[in-house]
Amino acid sequence: MNKYPEIILASASPRRAELLDQIGVKYAIHAVDIDESSLANETPEALVQRLAIEKSQAVPAHLSNGLAVLGSDTLGVLNNELLIKPRDFEHAHQMLSSMSGNWHEILSAVAVSYNDQTLLCLNKNRVLFRQLSLAEIKEYWETGEPQDKAGAYAVQGLAAAFIERIEGSYSGIMGLPLFETADLLEKIKTK
Repeated sequence: MNKYPEIILASASPRRAELLDQIGVKYAIHAVDIDESSLANETPEALVQRLAIEKSQAVPAHLSNGLAVLGSDTLGVLNNELLIKPRDFEHAHQMLSSMSGNWHEILSAVAVSYNDQTLLCLNKNRVLFRQLSLAEIKEYWETGEPQDKAGAYAVQGLAAAFIERIEGSYSGIMGLPLFETADLLEKIKTK
């Protein structure tokens, strides 16, 4: 017996697929490509929710075969600035140094579109990094892990050793909050 309905995952993220596997969701992957630029005066909370909705609505109906489509987006925020993928080592160093000894926020939004309806939830988390030295940041950069990660780190990777404390959802920090995702999938199953 499968507790959740089969869905389309509008993402090529191996982490999101792994998280869906963890709770037993059956899915087909249909990655979507949308413009992820923020709008003028758009807050990080509004941006992450809009992107999740757009992703969940970007799979054409003839490709979804009547299945619900799950879209998700995750953003890091420090001092009201988005933590994006680093352009180069200097940019990564700047972000990681700013996070060193400080809290930052990870916002994950999940949207499920089904039968011309979209259900949405926002998950907010806080992460505290311990103090990082320049040598640690350089060594971490040289592993290659931070080079394609928003905020220049992955909670499930080597940077886990930098994290002193989290408040919230580990899976939300990874990119797909499982409690909220399961709740949305339960809601569409009963519709």
